[in-house]
Amino acid sequence: MDSRRPPLAPACPTLPEYVWHWAETTPDRRAFTFVEHPAQHSRGVHRTLTWRRLDARVRALAARLAERAGPGDRVALLCPQGTEYVTAFLAALAAGLVAVPLYPPDLPGHADRLAGVLADARPTVVVTTSRAQDEVRDFLGSDGPRIVLADQVPDDAARGWRPVPPDPEATAYLQYTSGSTRAPAGVEISHGNVVANARQALTAYGGDARPLTCVGWLPLYHDMGLVLSVAAPVTRGLLSVLMDPAAFLHEPVRWLRLLAAHPNVVSAAPNFAYDYCVATVTAEQKEGLRLDKVTALINGSEPVRPGTADRFHAAFAGQGLAPETHCPSYGLAEATVFVCAARPGEPLTRFALDRDALAAGKALAARPDDPRAVLLAGCGTPAGQRVRVADPVTRALLSEGEVGEIWVQGPNVGRGYWNRESQDVFGARFADPTAGPGGWLRTGDLGTVLEGQLVVTGRLKDLIIVDGRNHYPQDVEATAQDADPVVRRDRLAAFAVPGGAGEGVVVVAEHARTARLAELDVPAVVRAVRGAVSARHGLRLADVVLVPPGTVPRTSSGKVSRALTRARYLEGAYGGRARAATAGAAG
Repeated sequence: MDSRRPPLAPACPTLPEYVWHWAETTPDRRAFTFVEHPAQHSRGVHRTLTWRRLDARVRALAARLAERAGPGDRVALLCPQGTEYVTAFLAALAAGLVAVPLYPPDLPGHADRLAGVLADARPTVVVTTSRAQDEVRDFLGSDGPRIVLADQVPDDAARGWRPVPPDPEATAYLQYTSGSTRAPAGVEISHGNVVANARQALTAYGGDARPLTCVGWLPLYHDMGLVLSVAAPVTRGLLSVLMDPAAFLHEPVRWLRLLAAHPNVVSAAPNFAYDYCVATVTAEQKEGLRLDKVTALINGSEPVRPGTADRFHAAFAGQGLAPETHCPSYGLAEATVFVCAARPGEPLTRFALDRDALAAGKALAARPDDPRAVLLAGCGTPAGQRVRVADPVTRALLSEGEVGEIWVQGPNVGRGYWNRESQDVFGARFADPTAGPGGWLRTGDLGTVLEGQLVVTGRLKDLIIVDGRNHYPQDVEATAQDADPVVRRDRLAAFAVPGGAGEGVVVVAEHARTARLAELDVPAVVRAVRGAVSARHGLRLADVVLVPPGTVPRTSSGKVSRALTRARYLEGAYGGRARAATAGAAG
C-alpha cells in the first residue's frame, strides 16, 4: 500500500542509512518515479522504484563500485536524468566513495566544463548507462577511468557484500559550482552536511508539518535538483517525481501537469522557467489543469523579481494556483544549497528600493512607481543556520538596511573546496571579536536584511563600477530587455570592460526566437537599449551586441554566465553583422 501519510522519520546521520530504514519499514511505498516523454505530445511514461527496489539497486551498484574503487576515491556520475542517476549517487555514498554529480558529454555547450571538472576531480570510476555509454567512452578516451553501467549491474552483485554506515564527517560528494563568476570549483559536501540541509529545506517548506511530494525537472547534477529531488525525499521518506529538463523545455506544460497530479507538491525552478510557462502554455493546455494542490514553488534566482511571481500567478490563477505558493529563496553550493526561504502560505514580501542609495550601500525605500526604483522580493529567513551581512573589505558586521556580503554559518556549510586552499572563504571571522567565533562562509553575494528578511541584491564579483558608482548588472539587463521586445528575456549579460577613459559597460543580448537577425533593424534596437539604460541608470553603454538565440553562454545550472560572456566578447567572438551595426550606432 502507498498511503498518503509518510511514517515518522528517524534521525539517521547519512542518506544510505535512510534508504535502508525506509526499505525495511515501508518497502512497498513509492520512492522515485521518473516520467519519460518519448513523443512530442506524450503525457508521460512512468517508471517507479519502491523503497525495497531502490535499496536492492543501491546495494548491487554499491557492491560493484566497491570492487572498482577504494574509500575516498571519486566516482563521476555521467548518467542521463532518471532513476539510474539516483541509484548511482546513493550507491557511491553507500560504498564509502565520493560521488561527483555531472552529466553526459552530449549536454550542449558544456563539454569543456565537463573535461575541466573531470581533470580536477580525477575519478577512479565513471558511472553511466547503456544509452549513454558510447558517447561517454568516446569522450573519456582509451586511457580514461573505468566505466560501470548502472543499468547492467545485476541485483545479485550485492551477494556477500556488507554495507558499512559511512562516517557522517566524511566527504559524500563534490558539488561543483556553476561557474557563473569563475572557474568551477568542487565543494566538499559531507554526509552530515547534506542530511542537515535536507532537513533545513523540509522545515522551511513545510515538510515537517505535512506530507509533501517533491516534483522536479532541475538536473540532478545541480545543487538544488540533487537536494530537493533526492536528499530531501530520502530523508523524509517522501515520493520524488522526476522529469528530464529537456522535456520541460520542449513542452513546459508537462511540469504543470505533474504539479497537478500529486498532493502537497513542492517544486523549484529558476526565474526564466516561470516566465517561460506564462509565454508558452496555451489556453487549450490550461483546460482541466488544477494547481490548487501546490504547496510551494521555489524561485532561487538572484535576485528574485516580484514581477515574475505576479505574471505566473496571474496566468494560472484560473487553475486554482494560490499566490502564496511562490517562495523566493536563496542558496549556494558552498552551503550544500538551501540558506533562506520565504515560507509557503505567506504573501510575497516586496521592497521598492532607491537605485542610487542601493548602489551606495544603503537600502532606502522608494515609491514602487518610481522609474528609478529597484523592485526586489524578500527571501525570508534561514532554518537551522545563521545569516549575517558584513562589509566585504573591513569584515565589520552591518546593521539592517546596510548592503554588504552575505555570510552563512551552520551544519550545512561544506568542508571547503576540493584540491585548493579555501580557508578565506569557509573560515571567515568578523573584525569585531565580540561578534562571535569564526568559521563563517563568505558567499560572494551581496544583500541586506529588511524587516527581518534577507534581500539579495547581486553578486560581488559581477558589480560594475563606473566613475566611482556601483551598478548591478541584473538591473542594467532588466532595463535592456524591457527596452525592446526583440531582446530575449533573461538571455543577456551586462559587464564592464577596460577602456581608454576607464571602465565601459557592454550589453550582449540574444534576440527573440521569433525574429531573424538579418531582418531586424539592429540600429533601432541598439538605440532603444542605449536610451533606456542612459535614462534609468545614467550610463552610456560602450557597446551593445545583438546575437542569435543560444549564443550567450550559460552555466550548468542554466544561469547566464557573465564571466564567460565577457571573456568571449574580449576575444572578439561576437563579431559580424550585429557587431558592425552596433558600432555604427555608437555615435
